[in-house]
Amino acid sequence: MPSKQIQWFPGHMAKTRRLIRQMLPSIDLVIELLDARIPFSSHNPDLLSIIGDKPLLTVMTKASLADPEMNRAWQEHFAESGRSCLCVDCVSGEGMSALPAMVKKTLTGKLERYESRGMGGRRVKVMIVGIPNVGKSSLINRLSGGKRAKVENRPGVTRENQWITTNLGMDLLDTPGTLWPKFDSRLVGEHLSITGAIKDEVVQVEVIAAALLSRLRTRYANLLSARYKLGDMSAYESLADWELLEVIGRKRGLLISGGEVNVERTANMLLDELRAGKLGRITLETPLPPAPAAEKDASDTGTEEGSEKLEE
Repeated sequence: MPSKQIQWFPGHMAKTRRLIRQMLPSIDLVIELLDARIPFSSHNPDLLSIIGDKPLLTVMTKASLADPEMNRAWQEHFAESGRSCLCVDCVSGEGMSALPAMVKKTLTGKLERYESRGMGGRRVKVMIVGIPNVGKSSLINRLSGGKRAKVENRPGVTRENQWITTNLGMDLLDTPGTLWPKFDSRLVGEHLSITGAIKDEVVQVEVIAAALLSRLRTRYANLLSARYKLGDMSAYESLADWELLEVIGRKRGLLISGGEVNVERTANMLLDELRAGKLGRITLETPLPPAPAAEKDASDTGTEEGSEKLEE
């Protein structure tokens, strides 16, 4: 199963980038949502240049699906880089209660200036940005106390900017999910596809499932074995990832006429179960050590060099 570079940048995403730039003058704070399972790959390398000097708060969503040890490691990584980071689950509400206080802490200086000018009651304007399917609308619904933003477990649902009012002194701008025009790393494209940020219709699900198995058999072999009753994983060391996918399909009885494995159905099953957390709490990327200032580009901008290090 040959793997190719994944690229997906629909026309509406270019429009979204323009809308974000247009709205920035009226924004007090930008909250970037990252998928806790792939914090590196879900960070838009263009974001910092787009928002300029606007205050930025990092929120890792889907934290209950991610490895708790890795959640802590990534929070420490961001703290060492001077960035505030909060882990939340937008569906269960875990961690959400801490977000308003973190917003106020991040904007302490600006809020004090408003107070000194007699504008203490001014509502804070917050822009929510992130890749498709990262949980922007779910987070906004939690903060607003109701179903205000459209939610579906697939990328590309939100297509226009939406202002949402909350009773927390904040107005939230929900933006459509955005990617960047070119993935410099094959691994980034694979991780975005594995977690559902890129539509399954535009990738080879068999190739993406095999890429997922490559990570799982290295990092979470015990979870993989337990879910699909594979036994001792050392018995499969000589098998290629696509061959292991066929073993899993046969274990699950996903066969077609002639007794052959339905590989496409098996691949979709594996990806669906990973995304639903049925395999266990899994993180596909580990943080890099803080890079010297002169060497930060490789780790911060999604280059092949920086992404490859994530897999070591």
